[in-house]
Formats: sequence, structure tokens, C-alpha cells
Amino acid sequence: MGEVLALVEARLRTALGEPDARAAVTFLGTDRIEVLRFVDGDLVRYATLGMSAQPMADPTSALADPVKGPRAELVLTVRGGLADTDKVLRPLAVLAATPQVEGVVVAPGASLDVGDPLWPGAPFSSVLVAGSGGLVEDLELDEPMDPVRFLPLLPMTSNEAAWKRVHGAQALEERWLAQGTDLRDPLRRSVNLD
Repeated sequence: MGEVLALVEARLRTALGEPDARAAVTFLGTDRIEVLRFVDGDLVRYATLGMSAQPMADPTSALADPVKGPRAELVLTVRGGLADTDKVLRPLAVLAATPQVEGVVVAPGASLDVGDPLWPGAPFSSVLVAGSGGLVEDLELDEPMDPVRFLPLLPMTSNEAAWKRVHGAQALEERWLAQGTDLRDPLRRSVNLD
């Protein structure tokens, strides 16, 4: 477990630079989750570290495989200085603990909801999980382990989350793109869904 996390942290540092802050959260019955903060100009990136220590198990499987199965970490990027986004550390750790706590596999297209604003005054309580391979490249591990995927999180308003449940993740992403939505704006309003 420690070896995987050391490789994951090295990949994050290679892609994003040195973290300027880190926090750790431990929930009852789960492994420790850290959240690292990286500042890049006016952008602030938060990356989880710990979610990939164990493979995510299919909730329909009788036994969880301790070696094989999808592994991931979460990455959230926001514009700095517009909101108190550092308060997102605990909600991010909650999302990263979801596979251990709820036995779900977090994959692109999924919605994750923390039930409260992601940070004070945030119009978002949920995120859309985007596909990996962009900002931080997937990390290949020794066979038979699956690679670690670094999944971007796109904050969704409650209206967007409801619309996504009906129309799907791709339709919502297309709507955002068509309207030039700045998904890094921590104070943005819901996209027009008419």
C-alpha cells in the first residue's frame, strides 16, 4: 500500500509541482486520505492521496480482490482567490473514501455528492467525475495491478446534477462546452439547461 502511494505522490509532483499544503483525514474504518494542494498561477489544484492504496471493489462481488481492480485518485482545479476553496479538503477526502465506505467504483461519468456545499458559499454539493489522462497521466503499476487513474472532478450545481441524471454525463459536458462554461470558477452559476 505504501509503495503505491509513494509512486502516486511522485506522479502528482511530476505533473503538478511541489504541494504547498497537505491535510490528512481519517474516517472510522477507512484508511487515511490526504489532500495535497498545488498552486499554479491563479489556479489551485487539490489532489487526493490514499484512495488508490486499495483497488476499488465491484459491490456485486462476494470478495474484494486485494490486488486487482480499478484504482484512482481525484483532482479538483479551481480559480484561486475567489472563494474559501481550502475548505474543500474534508469533502474531497469524503469523496475519496467513498469506495471503502460504500463499496462503489468511482469511474468517469459518475456523480458524487457530499450533501453540503463543497466550500463555504459554494453553489455545488456534487461533482461529475471526468475521464483521466489529461492533466496527470495514468500511473502504470506492476502486473497484475491496474493502473492508477487521476480523475478530474467538475463541480455541478443541484440543477445540473438533476439534469445529468436524466440526460447523462456526456450531454451535460456538451452543454457546458457549448455555452463556454468556466468550470474552474468556484462561484459560477448553473449553466442554462432549457
